[in-house]
Amino acid sequence: MKPYFSFQWHITDECDQRCKHCYIFAENTQKCIDRMTYGQMEIVLDNCLDFCRTYGRQPYFFLTGGDPILHNDFWTLLNKFKEKEIPFTIMGNPFHLTDDVCARLKKCGCVRYQMSIDGIEETHDWFRKPGSFKTTLEKIGMLNKAGIRSIIMTTVSGKNIDEIPHIIDTVVKAGAKVYSFARYCPTSDEKENRISPERYHQLLEDCDEIFRRYEASGCETYFNRKDHLWTLLDYEKGRFEIPNEAEPDIIYGGCNCGNGHLTILPTGDVYACRRVQNSRVGNAFTDRLADLWTGRMEVYRDYDKFKKCAKCKLLAWCRGCPAVAGSTNSGDFYAADPQCWADSIEGLLAV
Repeated sequence: MKPYFSFQWHITDECDQRCKHCYIFAENTQKCIDRMTYGQMEIVLDNCLDFCRTYGRQPYFFLTGGDPILHNDFWTLLNKFKEKEIPFTIMGNPFHLTDDVCARLKKCGCVRYQMSIDGIEETHDWFRKPGSFKTTLEKIGMLNKAGIRSIIMTTVSGKNIDEIPHIIDTVVKAGAKVYSFARYCPTSDEKENRISPERYHQLLEDCDEIFRRYEASGCETYFNRKDHLWTLLDYEKGRFEIPNEAEPDIIYGGCNCGNGHLTILPTGDVYACRRVQNSRVGNAFTDRLADLWTGRMEVYRDYDKFKKCAKCKLLAWCRGCPAVAGSTNSGDFYAADPQCWADSIEGLLAV
């Protein structure tokens, strides 16, 4: 089977929430809503399929927005996915999910549906929308019943980091099939991300203990250790060793920016990563994605430019999160990850 290539496809900005950490509305709640026409979506889909044919990959879409279900042509696009047997994940809100909608999603080929929980009820509803916490938890069972894997994602910030263990217990109790978290990338209007490397290291240690306890008990929730700094923790704990046969110029894992992922916005703009705010490389309405991949995308594979990672033995497996690094360092993609503690591990960084 050919390996998958993932496209994070934002078809509309329309959304029922105005989350305080939203990339779209955090700085401008009066922003004009961008959305693709169906004709534009056909152009994008053809472009993505051309990319996959060119590079021998299978397409996988993470369909999002905004909330993609609010787009007038949402179901028309999903029928196109079904016709072409393209698997996909929805990254959306819980508010428009019903048993009938979930059954229809499943019939169209929806594999997973991702929602967010960003704290205990008070904190989450402050971030997102009053009532959102309870509604999200209620929809987990509905998705599971339809045969769609329910995913709960948390955006970790200084506001909610102390609540992560409680969130884990809550989503496990609710029956979520997958749980993961990623770090907040400050917007240009809010540059502070005051989580120290020591505090984030402690969070990973605490969560590692919780995850392992649940896994040992036979818990059905899969804990996706999404943040690449998990690799650093595993190295520190002796659970990951650099293979003797590893070749020096090969990238084996870590950050997907420039490696197996593209983001497409409702305007058609193509980003190396949506979380990297200045990573626009072209436009899917006018540029061939296959050409962008070997052209303007190359700058995100210049690994010798990483100020800290280039000196680290884990370069080929980690690289932290350049989006977090850039958002806290004036947009510098190659800056040091502000939560990385590699310099405290003897022998890991080249002198």
